[in-house]
Amino acid sequence: MEVAFELALSAHLEAATDWVLARQLGAAVERPGARVMDIVGVAPTAAVTERAAITGETIPPLAVESGAGVGEAVPVADALDCGPERAEAVAERAAEIGFFERGRRGGRTYVRRTARYPDWVGKLVGIENKPDLGRPGDLDFQLRFDAALALFDEVWLATESYVTGAHLNRIPDSVGVWRFDPETGERETVRAASTLAADDPGVELRAEEPLRTDVSLVSADAKARQRRRIAERAWGKGWRPAEFPGCANCSATEDAVPYCAFHGRPVAPSMDCGSDCPGYEAGEEPAVDPRRLRDERTAWVRDPAGVASEQSGLDQF
Repeated sequence: MEVAFELALSAHLEAATDWVLARQLGAAVERPGARVMDIVGVAPTAAVTERAAITGETIPPLAVESGAGVGEAVPVADALDCGPERAEAVAERAAEIGFFERGRRGGRTYVRRTARYPDWVGKLVGIENKPDLGRPGDLDFQLRFDAALALFDEVWLATESYVTGAHLNRIPDSVGVWRFDPETGERETVRAASTLAADDPGVELRAEEPLRTDVSLVSADAKARQRRRIAERAWGKGWRPAEFPGCANCSATEDAVPYCAFHGRPVAPSMDCGSDCPGYEAGEEPAVDPRRLRDERTAWVRDPAGVASEQSGLDQF
């Protein structure tokens, strides 16, 4: 099963790199959801400690992109480029996680940042998992989509199959290839990935017909904004399943991954588990804390002290 391969590779990469990892993140710009990357790795800069000090959650993109600074507070309507109800909701969430401070003055909500948003993203890596190259599905189109858009600095194909020259010839030359054994954790580089032009404009493939390909041109600014959003989502989400099923056949591996004894493999509870599973037996959820393990093994911090000042008086706003 592909999900077992994906979880095993994520655990391996967490141990082998300093990347911030997440699974199943949107990887398009003009049409969100048109492309989903199996694994995203964010190679951080030294400023990751500044990011970790703010919150372990994803900061709302509109808050990061807002006109609010760390100095004088500004009205929510001026700070956030969206409708008033949406602006209030974003400001409230940003305040909950410690990125904004909020106050009221003259019947209006004012906000300011608690810290400057650090430049913590060094490199963005996209990984498409295809354990069995004999069942490629939309692999060719997906990887050509990634190479043309160049939203990631590097794109890799990870497989368990033996990789032939014919396989390599069917995918863009810029895409790297790993052969990964989920049982042993061995990862071989079959072909190195080339660095893509992530800072330049890109081309987003929309649809293909025999004599026609529909595309959208994507600006460098739009790509930069989406790259930051992907990195933020990866920071807050992580790669481990958030919940474990209450099933007697489910246990936790040493990497805090759900393992099903009935199926004999790691599972993603949201996809694989439930009372309709033939191996389901009611039981207690495994005693495991995935967030604690992520804190111990990566630059991500579970419960940072935060950077907000003491409660601001309205006169300061």
